[in-house]
Amino acid sequence: MKCNNCGFENKNTAKFCTKCGASLNDVAVPETKVQNSNSTKYAIIALVIVIIILVACLGYFMGTMNSNDSAQSGDSSQNSSSSKSVQSDDDSSGDEETTTVSSSQSSSTKATESKSWVSIGSYSGSGSGSQTIEVPSGEIMVKLSAYPIKNYATNHLYVTGSNGQSGGVDWGSHSDVETRSDSFSYTSSSSETFTIDYYETVSWEVEFYKYQ
Repeated sequence: MKCNNCGFENKNTAKFCTKCGASLNDVAVPETKVQNSNSTKYAIIALVIVIIILVACLGYFMGTMNSNDSAQSGDSSQNSSSSKSVQSDDDSSGDEETTTVSSSQSSSTKATESKSWVSIGSYSGSGSGSQTIEVPSGEIMVKLSAYPIKNYATNHLYVTGSNGQSGGVDWGSHSDVETRSDSFSYTSSSSETFTIDYYETVSWEVEFYKYQ
């Protein structure tokens, strides 16, 4: 143990300096202990600094990860919106195709439902006489024609209905001996009875048509 007063090296068990007699109780802490104590303090300070740096780095990385997650969420939302838009376009396209098909079907239906004059009866003969026929309801057209034996001024072909509708041909005393024709049409909600009256004819013909 070194004496603080004279610097003499004494035994570790000495309480007083052998050289100067000074008390050794106030001996300073050995330099090694002081150095060890200082080293420990420095180590603690360095450890604290390292911990602070690690915490700062961890916080930085956590912030970066959160930013990336937010960006990915935004991209996902945009992708979802885009998908919905595409799907909407597909639906619209599907609607247009449906409309086109419907239009085609409508045109086909209209073509199928288009009406025309359809023959519902044809009657013919010669000479003189009369006959009665029954004509159904609807939009009806009557066509008639006849050719006389010769000009007697009484040759004729008349078609008369129970609804007052009529038509016919005849020849006067100075008329040419030739085929003559006539036609008329009407609409009725019930069936009608028609009388065909003909006199001195070589041939005659009466045709009934219905618009359907």
